[in-house]
Amino acid sequence: MSMSSALPSGGASSAVAGLRAASAAVPVATPIAHEGEVRACAVILDAGMRLCLITCDALIIPPRVLAEVTAAAAVAAAVPPENVLCCATHSHHLPSTLDFLGCRPDVAWCDAMRDAMIAAARTAGEALGRPGAATDCRAEVLYAETQEATVGRNSRILLKDGMVGWYGYHKDDMVRPTGPYDPDIPVLAVRRADGRMISLLFAVAVHNIGALTPGTYSPGFLGLAAQELERRHGGVGVFLPGAFGSSHNRTHESSGVPAAEGVHRVVAAVEEGLGQLRPLAVPPLRALRREFIYRTRVPDEEREAAAVRAYAAKYLGAAAARQEAVFRDERAALRRHPGEERRTFLHAFRLGDVAFVGVPGELFARLGLAIRRRSPFRHTHVLGLVNGEVGYIPDRAAYALGGYQLWSGGHSHLPIGTGEAMVDAAVGMLDDLWAAEPV
Repeated sequence: MSMSSALPSGGASSAVAGLRAASAAVPVATPIAHEGEVRACAVILDAGMRLCLITCDALIIPPRVLAEVTAAAAVAAAVPPENVLCCATHSHHLPSTLDFLGCRPDVAWCDAMRDAMIAAARTAGEALGRPGAATDCRAEVLYAETQEATVGRNSRILLKDGMVGWYGYHKDDMVRPTGPYDPDIPVLAVRRADGRMISLLFAVAVHNIGALTPGTYSPGFLGLAAQELERRHGGVGVFLPGAFGSSHNRTHESSGVPAAEGVHRVVAAVEEGLGQLRPLAVPPLRALRREFIYRTRVPDEEREAAAVRAYAAKYLGAAAARQEAVFRDERAALRRHPGEERRTFLHAFRLGDVAFVGVPGELFARLGLAIRRRSPFRHTHVLGLVNGEVGYIPDRAAYALGGYQLWSGGHSHLPIGTGEAMVDAAVGMLDDLWAAEPV
């Protein structure tokens, strides 16, 4: 279990009127060798209502694990189930948790993830005590917005032949990015009155791809950045994914900032934010969860097969036939549920004049920026992969361009306009949070 040396070993807890807080980090029990810690983290905030945020180093959190963690964490942390927010760090360097794109979940790994997430929530809950307990866990939350504009970039590159790059293309094939990238990083420092850190949280809107040692199991460069910040500043370091669906740290020919340098740059950006922190008038903490209903799209077999075939033949070399087969199977699976109504949830919570929106998938940057622009709050940030995984959530312009993220399958099954509808719903939730107590 990872804790700051300045904090008691049962969980991190704190000190200032109005808000109570606790946090914990628990390693995922696994026999695999890995760099850094592979772990689950929990942060509980209590100010009028109680909110529990749980992260785990994984690509996604499968539905079974999500359901089991939510139910158990709600009891362990004395939090209403609708106020338990779980998200994966989207590391690409751990056993599979996918059940699509030719992958199958590693059951033992998923069980270990579940157990670590529940243990983190339980440990933080025990440190905080039941609502109304006399335990002195008083805390303050401080906020800054910093920026790191060199690690990530829009990954949907228009190529000279009119296709959108996935992998296998080269620098000479590139024309331009097809959309924006959001480089802003929110930084939250939850700490005691004496300045000791309970938890240091930050969100980055870029895929978490890159290990220090290639081929090694790893929490990814962003998870490693969180652990480095924890070593330097105490408490529990927590990385949260932002609206990263169309943003990567790697594009053509695996180019991009090496993992070690990525860790350095993200840590430097967050530490710059630590020098600009301001306290948030948190109480009362307010949160909303609302159901979001959508339908699956129906693949156009002829058109999509041709798009995959054209890209694979030109750029994927020996992997072409295999990838064509994978996406053919994905389309077939989706056609078994044409236009099926599905339900998921959106989450929103506010800390003073700062608001966060949790979406259940990989939101494209253009949509995340739309939420931020339309929000009534002074500062708004999007968190991805919160309490579900509906795959990529593209904007309308992306559908017209196509590309891997739009090829039908378990990773991409939303019809055109779903992303914009999600933005509207999220902004409506933010408006309601604002109306309850304008700042």
